[in-house]
Amino acid sequence: MADTTAAPPRFASVPAVREALAQQKYLADEGIAGVVFLAERLQKPVLVEGPAGTGKTELAKSVAAMTGARLIRLQCYEGLDESKALYEWNYKKQLLRIQADQALDRASTSWDELESDIFSEEFLLTRPLLEAIRADEPVVLLIDEVDRVEVETEALLLEVLSDYQVSVPELGTVAAHQIPLVFLTSNNTRELSEALKRRCLYLHVDYPDLEREKEIVLTKVEGVTDHLADQVARIVRSIRQLELKKAPSVSETLDWARTLVLLGIETIDAEQAKETLHILLKYQTDIAKAAKELSVESA
Repeated sequence: MADTTAAPPRFASVPAVREALAQQKYLADEGIAGVVFLAERLQKPVLVEGPAGTGKTELAKSVAAMTGARLIRLQCYEGLDESKALYEWNYKKQLLRIQADQALDRASTSWDELESDIFSEEFLLTRPLLEAIRADEPVVLLIDEVDRVEVETEALLLEVLSDYQVSVPELGTVAAHQIPLVFLTSNNTRELSEALKRRCLYLHVDYPDLEREKEIVLTKVEGVTDHLADQVARIVRSIRQLELKKAPSVSETLDWARTLVLLGIETIDAEQAKETLHILLKYQTDIAKAAKELSVESA
């Protein structure tokens, strides 16, 4: 286990976390605030699962902002490997160093001396995981869409998050000076390993209820009225009940509300809703279903 110095707790209670998140315009319920509170106290990563666009990534960003910590983000994708997640050597710079040594005809320089030189800090390219481990200042590490990586890369993440240290063969073990707050997000496109889940606190972030989504719209959308925010939240909620290829996310709700405000719409009728559905939905079949539903409701 990494030899770290425990930082004093930032929050005295769950309500204090919730209030601090609200100051960043992230409206958390008691469950979300409670997991953030425990993550810091227990120094455990948080696995945040749920549909796309429900505020999982935004939670990590808001926690970084409210704590004054540096946000380091590892965007996961298929094919992500150690060189992009942990570190790699600057091979071009190493080659130039070897060529420069040859040009100066340093016959007295042994290979062992040259190797220790080119495999030093000067030639190391740190990637997000190692960057977070090496940081002296408070860090929030966001491992975004972890369900996109292969099992082998997941095992690499597991090793780092278990001991908060990284083994660099040429340099030795790099241990964390402080434990970063870690958030792993997943859209549930594949099942994550039991081993990874065991090491994390679990948080499921779903679509907000009607009143909370209305509150989010009022908080995030400048110029929106209470009446319009209520209409937007109700229409989006009814559309999510349909069998769609992709239900509208909270971010798309906000985009739609901003569009309506820009168009000067204060009360939505069925025709106006149908004309702007392309802001809310991203598949033509979904738009057609929603338009039909709105026509029925307005009839």
